[in-house]
Amino acid sequence: MPILFQSSKKIVLKILILGSGGREHAFSWKISQSELCSRLFIAPGNAGTAEFGENISIDINDFNSVKNICISKDIEMVVVGPEEPLVKGIYDFFKNDEDLKNIIITGPSKEGAQLEGSKAFAKRFMEKYQIPTAKYKEFDASNFSEGLKYIQNHSLPIVLKADGLASGKGVIICQNYVEALSEFELMIQQSKFGEAGKKVVVEEFLEGIELSVFVLTDGKNYVTLPEAKDYKKIGEGDKGLNTGGMGAISPVAFATEHFMKKVTGQIIEPTIKGLKIEGIDYKGFIFFGLIKVNEEPMVIEYNCRMGDPETEVVLVRLKNDLVELFIDMNQEKLDKQKIEVEKNNAVTIVAVSGGYPEEYKKGLQIDFLYLENPEARKHIDDGIGTMVFHAGTKYVDDKIVTNGGRVLAVSAMAEGLGDAIELSKTILEQIRFDGIYFRGDIGYEFVD
Repeated sequence: MPILFQSSKKIVLKILILGSGGREHAFSWKISQSELCSRLFIAPGNAGTAEFGENISIDINDFNSVKNICISKDIEMVVVGPEEPLVKGIYDFFKNDEDLKNIIITGPSKEGAQLEGSKAFAKRFMEKYQIPTAKYKEFDASNFSEGLKYIQNHSLPIVLKADGLASGKGVIICQNYVEALSEFELMIQQSKFGEAGKKVVVEEFLEGIELSVFVLTDGKNYVTLPEAKDYKKIGEGDKGLNTGGMGAISPVAFATEHFMKKVTGQIIEPTIKGLKIEGIDYKGFIFFGLIKVNEEPMVIEYNCRMGDPETEVVLVRLKNDLVELFIDMNQEKLDKQKIEVEKNNAVTIVAVSGGYPEEYKKGLQIDFLYLENPEARKHIDDGIGTMVFHAGTKYVDDKIVTNGGRVLAVSAMAEGLGDAIELSKTILEQIRFDGIYFRGDIGYEFVD
């Protein structure tokens, strides 16, 4: 078991990040700036993370492979990016293993991860602790006919959610009863989303504007990170199919001090208190997917990790040392921390492969033309500048090629949101691959 060793100033750690997307590139960028990080590894990583540490090609859901890396590299902290390892219990795996139990791991127990892993669990939790959310009922094969009647008597639109993880595709907003009944049958009787859809949460549709709020908790205390708003639809003006996220902005104009006090009092604090009362071991991020309805915040969903692409605007605004926050999280000392936030506006705009979120090609060469301009290569510094975060990319024969639907995101910071958007688009227009597409209107409703 690795032992934390002292530098001339503080503890220095060997850190492993799990994941391969834009979120993990942003974590790599931020963590590499910390004096508390001696070496950084990313599994499996992407072409961008390779700039900040060593990529290791493993399946992060194979916990024994993760264990072997931790032992061979003397890892002392593991930062878990995506939700699947958390929902599958990687935290419990570490804490129940004599060789791994002292490694700091950012994420909740398997039970805590059910806030994201099971929509029904999350809804029951919110109902128990009086956390504002949409009215709902849950159904499976045992009460399928009851579910059909419930849907037929429900107001429209109506929302159907697969209970488990469905790669971001398990939420369907139905505008008519024919569609709702058909989708309900497909999910439960025809296994449209596999095991994830064997149980379905049927809930009322909420009309409002959405907001993402993030906290880091040690199980007793918490700190609130900068808020963000992401854009899920593929088309400009929020049209077309849902995606994993086409961009995000931070700060968010309507997240006023008054509104955020409501979020804290009605949502964040009851959630932290509820987890403690339930005896759930939770040391990590909680992502509150919120909607503002008639000036009141309501929870659409919980996530047990940071969002993507929101991480790419949250971390560029966060002034704190992220590794220090994780150490205090592990030691249940987050009450000693005060979050410092860059006041300037941040935006990230995602470039995707042609055809996404449906069929698309991989292996397309990416040309980063902006690198020929020394001014454009400047990274974010003192609240101004740009940073290209890779997502679906990899190296092939010393060339960077596409390796996913969401290929990369360009984050930019400036005093005004409009200026930040223009900075991001200026870089995106100097990145080329066949079929590249990005939305030019991210943040459009907040720009004069």
